[in-house]
Amino acid sequence: MTQTIRAYEDFTEGMTLPFGTVKVTAEDIVRFASQFDPQPMHLDEEAGRASLLGGLAASGWHTCSIFMRLAYEAFLKHSTSQGGPGISELSWKRPVLAGDELSGSSTVLSKRVLRSRPNVGLVTFRHVLTNQRGETVLELENPILFALREPEAGAAP
Repeated sequence: MTQTIRAYEDFTEGMTLPFGTVKVTAEDIVRFASQFDPQPMHLDEEAGRASLLGGLAASGWHTCSIFMRLAYEAFLKHSTSQGGPGISELSWKRPVLAGDELSGSSTVLSKRVLRSRPNVGLVTFRHVLTNQRGETVLELENPILFALREPEAGAAP
């Protein structure tokens, strides 16, 4: 079976791309924090409970990494993605605690073909991650570059 490759032309404004689900374990939180963000609330349950976060909590950067994996599996994996030039907005809305199950989606806000590179388009997304209670834990907005499937067809939206 051949996998469909999603190119710039396949994204439409308002399109929502759902994510799968991932459970965040205490071991995952400590492993990530030990290497990248060794603050006490990310390494120790007691320190987490004593903090504003209310328990052993994933680093915000860990949450971003989880988002990236979910987005990759949902639509980037089989696409013409050329990477992204940055993040326009990023908000951690709630702590991600050990045992939380995260899911979410990406919604296309806008798109345009680059004048300087007419074979590449820029698609701007609003990404949201929620926990098992439907509470938003992360919101971010960013543009991602995608190769056009048919650059010779012109810069049609």
